[in-house]
Amino acid sequence: MRKNTIRVSWSLSVLFLIFQSCQFFKKENKQEQIPSVTIEEKKTEKIGKEELLWTPYNDAAEVTENVGHENERMRYKFIQSKVLDKNEVFTPLYTKVAKFPEEKYNEMRSLVLEQDIPTLQKHISRKKFSYVDLTLFYLHRIYTYELPNETTLNTVLALNPNVLEEARKLDADSEGHHPIYGMPILLKDNIGIQGMKTTAGAIALMENETDDAYIVERLKEKGVLILGKVNLSEWANFICECPNGQSAVGGQTLNPYGRRVFDTGGSSAGSGTSVAANYAVAAVGTETSGSILSPSGQNSVVGMKPTIGLLSRTGIVPISSTLDTPGPMTKNVIDNGILLDAMRGFDDNDEKSVQADWEERWYAKEVSLKGKRFGAFKNYIESDSIYRATMEKLKIAGATIIEFEPPEVKFDGFLSILNIDMKNDLPDYIETHVKDSNSVLVHDVKDVVAFNLKDSLVRIPYGQARLDGILADTTSIEGLKAIKQRLKANGRTYFNVPMSEYRLDAVLSINNYDAGVAAAAEYPALTIPMGYKNSGEPINLTFIAKQYQEGKLYALGAAFESLTRARKIPEAYMD
Repeated sequence: MRKNTIRVSWSLSVLFLIFQSCQFFKKENKQEQIPSVTIEEKKTEKIGKEELLWTPYNDAAEVTENVGHENERMRYKFIQSKVLDKNEVFTPLYTKVAKFPEEKYNEMRSLVLEQDIPTLQKHISRKKFSYVDLTLFYLHRIYTYELPNETTLNTVLALNPNVLEEARKLDADSEGHHPIYGMPILLKDNIGIQGMKTTAGAIALMENETDDAYIVERLKEKGVLILGKVNLSEWANFICECPNGQSAVGGQTLNPYGRRVFDTGGSSAGSGTSVAANYAVAAVGTETSGSILSPSGQNSVVGMKPTIGLLSRTGIVPISSTLDTPGPMTKNVIDNGILLDAMRGFDDNDEKSVQADWEERWYAKEVSLKGKRFGAFKNYIESDSIYRATMEKLKIAGATIIEFEPPEVKFDGFLSILNIDMKNDLPDYIETHVKDSNSVLVHDVKDVVAFNLKDSLVRIPYGQARLDGILADTTSIEGLKAIKQRLKANGRTYFNVPMSEYRLDAVLSINNYDAGVAAAAEYPALTIPMGYKNSGEPINLTFIAKQYQEGKLYALGAAFESLTRARKIPEAYMD
């Protein structure tokens, strides 16, 4: 490993250590498993005479440095997880990753970093490297940056111990397979996969074992290599007014463009940061309202929030069966389309699932920006210089930009959709997908609230106001139905009026600024790197269109991406 970035013991003698897992949980009164010892309280441990790969540290100085951060949600109470032992995550694959030659890594850097899937497949077919090499390349980067406490993004929660064996079983090239074949992918840790825990970042689900989510089944059918699980805003950001990217299980996810400087966005924070830092070809996130668009914008990656129902939600820890959806997060538009396509399929167990029989490579159509008509929000043009400059670039490319003010519509009641859906959907998920009721001892939101209160410093350091709000919401079934119908209609009015009046190909927003309205409308949104502020903070342009127009968004997005080439790899993660 590169000695300028690795600051942990990588001596060959460690290869022969016998790792004895630290026991974090014990049964109390045979009713509840709770942390018996937190990571901070543990002394630096030795196994025999050898050091562990990772040792906990005191994050008090870093927390203190963020006390006065201009963004109140970045005034952290903790950074390092109090319960996750990274040795348990990294030791199983350590021996094999440590043997990956530095020369091979350096040889592959220019062939892999920031390259799209078609390019990677071409290199593999020409035998420049193998699927095993590609997997080891990304693991090398994860170990290099995630083990040292000075560079970690706290983004990797679990690694697939069988991923190298799975890679070895793949054919020499992807001919005859889906383009996603052999690509190492990371999953947000609310997406179920057999053999790895699915925690949603919550200690209440820390031992949750499930089968594969529907989208994971589709990915595996196509030969995807699931590299591991990444951190998220706990309960997909529906627990408190917390910092984005924090979870009791994973700690505080950090932004590779500025650790503790820039917000990660949420809730798919780990998916965004891991893709930005080139820890995998791509990652899968989830969104209810902004949870793909927000971290994609904050981490300068491409994110698609698809039409509700295009991708199955079965096997994903829920907030809202009305608005939840998984979606792809990638470094470029073509990869995003490839990953979305690989996850598609009609799911009998998801009442919103739709069958989209689209032609092969529907996501890869080429269009010119010349003659295209885009709606630009007047207030964004007035307030954001990068957005304003981007509109000028589109005009120069031949597009017509129509400035507009959206119609005024009411969105009161949105929170009740999330409250009542989660109150109903979480018990159904636990009953249907949790394998061991002795490991997951909560059955509904009320149980989770009670569980958290038994150790609030570890489990809910920022409180659980949103969970409390779920229990306090008394919206009736009839009332909820009316809210859903009204907000869906209002959301569509918000976009349809300017789209129809000005014959728009898409509405152009920023990051997740209009994510809530797109969620209510159940419309797709594609966000693409647009540039960087003077501070270095990323910012994205977001394309919004009508239902099932994902292919149109990809064509427009690819043309925009080709025009601007805005994305840059984070400087601290370039080696």
